[in-house]
Amino acid sequence: EWTVGRRGVAQEHPALVPGDIYADLLRAGAIPDPFYRDNENGLQWIGESDWIYRREFDVPADLLAHEQVLLRCEGLDTFGYVRLNGKLLATTDNMFRAWEWPVKGLLRPGRNRIEIEFVSTIPYIDRRQAERPIPWWGQARSKEKVACHGWVRKEQCNYGWDWGIKAVACGIWRPIRLVAFSTARLADVRVEQDHSRPGVVGVTVRVAAEAAGAREGAALAARVKVARAGRMIVAGEASLAAGESAIALDIQKPELWWPNNLGTQPLYDVTVELVSAPPGGAEGGAVLDAASRRIGLRTLRLDRHPDPWGESFQFAVNGVPFFAKGANWIPADGILARMTPARYRRLVEAAAAANMNMLRVWGGGIYEDDSFYEACDELGICVWQDFMFACSSYPTFDEAFMTTVAAEARDNIRRLRHHPCLALWCGNNELEQGLVGPAWTDRQMSWEDYGKLFDKLLPELVGALDPQRDYWPASPHSPVGDRADFNNPACGDAHLWSVWHGRQPFEWYRTCGHRFNSEFGFQSFPEPKTVRGYTAPADRNVTSWVMEHHQRSGIGNTAIMQYMLDWFRLPEGFENTLWASQILQGMAIKYAVEHWRRTMPRGMGTIYWQINDTWPVASWSSIDYHGRWKALHYMARRFFAPLLASAVEDAKTGTVEVHVTSDLARPTAGRLRWVVTDLAGVELAAGEKAVRAAPRADRKVETLRLAKLLAEHGPRGLLVWLDLEAGGQPPSTNLALFARPKHLELDTRPGISMAVKALPEGNKGDAFAVTLRARRPALWCWLELEGVDAAFSDNFIHLRPGASVTIAVRPERPMTAAALRKRLRPRSLVDTYATG
Repeated sequence: EWTVGRRGVAQEHPALVPGDIYADLLRAGAIPDPFYRDNENGLQWIGESDWIYRREFDVPADLLAHEQVLLRCEGLDTFGYVRLNGKLLATTDNMFRAWEWPVKGLLRPGRNRIEIEFVSTIPYIDRRQAERPIPWWGQARSKEKVACHGWVRKEQCNYGWDWGIKAVACGIWRPIRLVAFSTARLADVRVEQDHSRPGVVGVTVRVAAEAAGAREGAALAARVKVARAGRMIVAGEASLAAGESAIALDIQKPELWWPNNLGTQPLYDVTVELVSAPPGGAEGGAVLDAASRRIGLRTLRLDRHPDPWGESFQFAVNGVPFFAKGANWIPADGILARMTPARYRRLVEAAAAANMNMLRVWGGGIYEDDSFYEACDELGICVWQDFMFACSSYPTFDEAFMTTVAAEARDNIRRLRHHPCLALWCGNNELEQGLVGPAWTDRQMSWEDYGKLFDKLLPELVGALDPQRDYWPASPHSPVGDRADFNNPACGDAHLWSVWHGRQPFEWYRTCGHRFNSEFGFQSFPEPKTVRGYTAPADRNVTSWVMEHHQRSGIGNTAIMQYMLDWFRLPEGFENTLWASQILQGMAIKYAVEHWRRTMPRGMGTIYWQINDTWPVASWSSIDYHGRWKALHYMARRFFAPLLASAVEDAKTGTVEVHVTSDLARPTAGRLRWVVTDLAGVELAAGEKAVRAAPRADRKVETLRLAKLLAEHGPRGLLVWLDLEAGGQPPSTNLALFARPKHLELDTRPGISMAVKALPEGNKGDAFAVTLRARRPALWCWLELEGVDAAFSDNFIHLRPGASVTIAVRPERPMTAAALRKRLRPRSLVDTYATG
């Protein structure tokens, strides 16, 4: 078994491989929880220390009989010295790449010993930064000294971020194994598709083999089989001339892969066998190696062409442009070893449940685990994949740096290119947003050195290794006009932070006509259950040391509270402040997304910052570290719905423009209903009309003229309720206000009632239908199950008197309907108010 110890300290601890030092020390009880209170500060010695992983292992004699024996490491974090039986085998300098070395001459039959020493990256960074400083955004961002991550190829947010813990880890973070073969093994498998012919998809499987030394020139062949749901579809074989071959196959009546809500996600299994090729043909040859790839049949490209607004920026699947809806993805745990396929699956399922069709894997984290991309394949979530460069300049003048980056890119392009979910390779995050200029200065790198990596090396590697996928140099990036104009509304993608960082009002979003919005966001606190997990009772005030420690944006808690006072009445107490911040966050993003969906086809994407957290923290996430949905994620399910009714209100003219936005592939007939009430819920006006939603388009379907009612009741006295039913889709409901919620004299006793009924699909108390009604309007009504986590089909809804809403509730542990009702608390906005 593996052990790990600190260099210079005799004590060792059991270690799990794959894993990392933080997980190992926690498991051994050697450190406290770094997520609790401010324990993080007292644990910085971990990243400043050198650690040695060791184990003994047995090698059978027959393994050494193979012509080649290799040690393969899928991921070593980061500066490693690998020793085998006391001899230095190799050094490593890149967390993101695989490493492989011949070891037959160092191994012996029976007992062997491996030792991998990981030295701290921080002294190296400090030394290089002292020799030649390179600028980065963290210079101004951090509350404490943080290493300039641009010098090392390591998870960059490991060193701290404006939402992340500083937990500089090391370890054998991906699998390590011995690989033995004779004659030859598979060196590369690439699957390409041809969709140019009707009713058939051509699949070309390119196979490369690596011969074992003396076997150079051995007769080899490849056998390829394609199956769907276990049923053989087509097969073929070919000899490998000079170690390479291409096997072309036709798949008749192909089932195409589509993003979430645009179609289904059928997947095909491609199996490749490398065989020796005797005179009788490949069929009778011995299998030397095998590999498999799971693919989806589709085209998925970035479509850029001149249009009336400049140049388009839209993704097209199977030739059909679609509006990208989703969020940015960061590493899902500050301690990577704790991630599991099940946790990845739950988060991707949450994205799909919120009607997302795209996640952007942000460039300051990691190239994610295979299980993440597999879940995206299965659930129809397209992936915008950044290369791991973010918010820093990089030493592209350093030959060794560029060499290891090239290896990193090759490894990850080859590993990920077969996934149908993969939509785009993007060079970096935010370098063009102020870190690049004509020449090197203390604030920027030169365009010339920038171009070596992002305009030359990376696009050339993508073109050579993944030619059927597009490359984009940076996010944000404007390809037309002045390159320094990184948020040009006429072209490219934009990061729009004028609300959070620029303190513009939420209504500012409605002034933006950008083509694709790949970052924008607003923060909130996590819910009380989560906050109780990282605080002591005395910490539970948003201005306490611990609450501010769990807030990494310099303006964070202050910005939340200032905007809260702009929109809502002062919440009463700590927990109500947490809940109110979530409603505030959801409202901010709703303003942006609904507007940008209304601009379709000028705007064709909205990817908010961010879906997930690395630790329990106040942040821009819509799902907190523990997987608990914030108000924003429930609202996202509604504002990302395939069929959306939204409103643009104007108190000056007394009008409400009602829009229907459709992502559906066909024209859709439906019925729009509206009800105008006063704050007591008394109906003042109502109407309905048949509407027809054009496919993949927005349409203004009605203008409600309410000037007379506004004159009678004032902008603080009206609520406009919308309901759209169409095309078999879940109803789209919405609410328009003429005044900010803090000025609405809502009844503080809305009279919310609940009816709880076990669902027939439930299994012994794990699924219930909860029907909510209210005697008076109850805005942003939410359910909380005290002491127990639960999944809610909806939450933070508006209740209108005379109408009911039913929410499916699935508690994490079975309970009776009576027990559920006792623990279930319905609340709404007025419950957060401070009372006199």
